[in-house]
Amino acid sequence: MNGGRAWLEEVERLDLACYAAIASTPTPRLDRAMARLSRAADYSRLSLTAAAGLALFGGASGRRAAVAGLTSIAVTATVVNVAVKPLARRRRPDRLAHEVPIARHVPMPTSRSFPSGHSAAAFAFAGGAGDVVPAASLPLHALAGLVAYSRVHTGVHYPLDAIAGSVLGAALSDVTRRLT
Repeated sequence: MNGGRAWLEEVERLDLACYAAIASTPTPRLDRAMARLSRAADYSRLSLTAAAGLALFGGASGRRAAVAGLTSIAVTATVVNVAVKPLARRRRPDRLAHEVPIARHVPMPTSRSFPSGHSAAAFAFAGGAGDVVPAASLPLHALAGLVAYSRVHTGVHYPLDAIAGSVLGAALSDVTRRLT
């Protein structure tokens, strides 16, 4: 048991060190872009926009992809927000203590930090829609990766939150596709 606890403590230290390194690295050209991207992903707006584009311009398979992606978001958001976040109970990072530049700041959510819901939703949509329209998979997953990183860059999540959210979103989109 002690070995497991020590391992978890090391992972926690690494997570905090990565967060601190990102926070302290000057990236003035990236700061505004990541803040805009992070805000654009609020309420899955980027995925909703992608779903609309797929449905309007992708024909029958585009409409199926939009439905699959949005269904994956619905399942993932429910699991993450109703089951996982309340159990994990991880607090949000302290942006002031880590001196995250103000230009990066987006509103700090009031929900728990682990896992990142934005990351989970973005990867859920990418997995669901990308399975139906494989040509859309790479750009959607690339966008999901940027959304996940933007949550760390803006200081509202630790890296492990974004990674866990990404993995959870991908896994839940796979489960959703199998069940629907």
